[in-house]
Amino acid sequence: LIELNIFYTLFFIPLIAAAVGLFLMLSGSLTTAAGLTLVIGGTLLFMVLFGPATAGMMKIMRNFFVEKPTFLVHDFMKTFRAEFGHSLIFGFLDCLLACCVAASFYVYPKLAEQTGSKIYYVMLIVTLSISLVAILMNFYLFLMIVSTNLSMKNIFRNSFYLGIVCMKQNLFSLGILAVVVGGILLLALKTNMMVLMIILTLLPFIPATWLALMVTVNSYPSIQKYIINPYYEKRGEVNPELALTKPAEADEAVFADMGGKEKPVDLKAQPVKTSKDPAKQHKGKIIS
Repeated sequence: LIELNIFYTLFFIPLIAAAVGLFLMLSGSLTTAAGLTLVIGGTLLFMVLFGPATAGMMKIMRNFFVEKPTFLVHDFMKTFRAEFGHSLIFGFLDCLLACCVAASFYVYPKLAEQTGSKIYYVMLIVTLSISLVAILMNFYLFLMIVSTNLSMKNIFRNSFYLGIVCMKQNLFSLGILAVVVGGILLLALKTNMMVLMIILTLLPFIPATWLALMVTVNSYPSIQKYIINPYYEKRGEVNPELALTKPAEADEAVFADMGGKEKPVDLKAQPVKTSKDPAKQHKGKIIS
């Protein structure tokens, strides 16, 4: 988890560069043109990388959950490339929504103070409500991207429904997320520079992957229950992911004697092609 957190943090370098550029521009150490170029370029590059990098991390988390052997960098980058399209769009929308929420905290109270109208507080509440729904959907979005072949529309719709149906698990994940992120922000804003430096030092090692694992443990069983398992049940099959985590029977024989039942090998027969990830073959069920 620590190694994955370090690797995942590398994709935040453009955002860090944008923050440094903004600081240098405001302090006068960098020209306005160069500062804006660094800020805009770094932010846009991060918005492009965020979604695919998150998909790669959630692929590793899903492999952990189903107890599937994982090669960290190889599987991460393979998912980064394979799921680049959908994860790019969802990641870009997440970043755009985060910018809108951050701006709303500053803009709407100012407008309400200047105009004396309370409608801007209502608009702030609406923005926060939309962001809350988006957070609940994100508990399922990237996990569904790396686990199914559903279209972007159906992934979005299923994530919305699961965000409502699985409210108990979602509130648990949301509570832990709020405590950890809120605690980090509170310590960073209300304490001295020494504590801030300690927090910045620890961020590359924790807590992104630890939170991602917690979300996976809470959310992926719901994806299996409502999206993946019904697909295989309709075909009279068993979800191959369940076979990976199913414990072996205590008195189950390791092998059976098949002596005398051998058949001649047909050398002309073509080998059967198997998928490296059989659960990824299916389209999944669309919640309606």
